Amino acid sequence: MDITEFHRDFFSLDGMSAIVTGGNTGLGRAFSLALATAGADVFVPSVAADDGTTRKLIEAEGRRMEFLEADLTEPGVPKRIVEGCVDAFGSVDIVVNSAGICNLADVEEFGRAEWDPMVSVNLTAPFELSHEAARFMIPRRSGKIINIASMFSFLGGQWSPAYAATKHGIAGFTKAYCDELAQYNIQVNAIAPGYFATKITEATRADPAANRRVLDHIPAGRWGDAADLMGTTVFLASRASDYINGHVLPVDGGYLVR
Repeated sequence: MDITEFHRDFFSLDGMSAIVTGGNTGLGRAFSLALATAGADVFVPSVAADDGTTRKLIEAEGRRMEFLEADLTEPGVPKRIVEGCVDAFGSVDIVVNSAGICNLADVEEFGRAEWDPMVSVNLTAPFELSHEAARFMIPRRSGKIINIASMFSFLGGQWSPAYAATKHGIAGFTKAYCDELAQYNIQVNAIAPGYFATKITEATRADPAANRRVLDHIPAGRWGDAADLMGTTVFLASRASDYINGHVLPVDGGYLVR
């Protein structure tokens, strides 16, 4: 494409439809709102009940939200999610695989009971949903799949071998699906958030010594805020990233360089 064809709507998602798993809580809410702010309607499947907060934010942007209370790990649910989005909005243009869990335990206590649910939610569910979405995107020769990776896609990590393993797996899956789907003009990328001020990190931030250890490792000198992920989400969902594929993009305040 010639540079003279660069338009002001390069980052616009007007007329598009997105699925954001777990998109009504935590960082998922930021992903949902970012896409809505850029013009997309959002289909949100989640195990967490809809309290109306995310819906109000999305509707305030003039966009629509459909909610489905569902367990992504149950058979047939990923297919039902994609079909539900198509029924509600007419298409599936964007998928954000945001839902995830993290169980912590010492190595002696971390067994299959801790391992299996994390593999199911963090790795198998994103694969199954992406597979179902790709079946819809391939004939249209268009689509964006955004996986949520982690710093633990690059590092090890104590107390949760399954979290590190699944997030390494997400990075590999992102690259593998890029290699399969790029020929159909479908871009598959991942966002790797660093240390963010969320409910999950409350205990760490409340502990002065632990908080200082984290901040000393971040060149930006602060914890990330959910809003720090919103621009990245829109970028990877928009035409502006059409030649970016198979990339794992850290949003970490520089954590990985120190």
